[in-house]
Amino acid sequence: MAVIISMLRGVNLAGHRNIKMDALRSLYESLRLRDAQTHVRSGNVVFRTAERDLVRVTRRIQKGIEQSFGFQCNVIVRTVPELRDVIARNPFAKRHGIEPSRLLVTFLATDPDAEARKRILTIETAPEELRIEGRELYIYYPNGMARPKLSWPMIEKILKTSGTGRNWNTVTKLLHMAEKLESLE
Repeated sequence: MAVIISMLRGVNLAGHRNIKMDALRSLYESLRLRDAQTHVRSGNVVFRTAERDLVRVTRRIQKGIEQSFGFQCNVIVRTVPELRDVIARNPFAKRHGIEPSRLLVTFLATDPDAEARKRILTIETAPEELRIEGRELYIYYPNGMARPKLSWPMIEKILKTSGTGRNWNTVTKLLHMAEKLESLE
């Protein structure tokens, strides 16, 4: 069985689209997704599945959320090797002084085309720094994420895809959880 990391977009934000994590784990189990584990309240779920078609798994989760909780929710999935690659490709990894809680990885639903990638890199972002690697955006917020200059709706419009962001601490924790679940096989 493969271990998969799923990230729900826009749940438990400011009292909207609330999902209790025990209910989310139960939903995953009811969808034949095994050993579901959650991390923080933002909809991070690590689980096992025998299903090889991750598009089908994603659709099943999205449909289950809509039926169980009454709203639509984008779900982004990555395999353990993909998440390891996300960490290995971190363009800020060798720079000293990068605070992990201020480094956001946005996991994109689809791979943007070359023109969109080129356009996103022309945006003036200072003091924030944006890099795109594969299906991920890496954004460093040196002054914190409370009042960012970058607008997510603008980024989505340029890239023509949705995504969901996790700070670096969460990204590394999700990989740790996934590798631990893999080791139990």
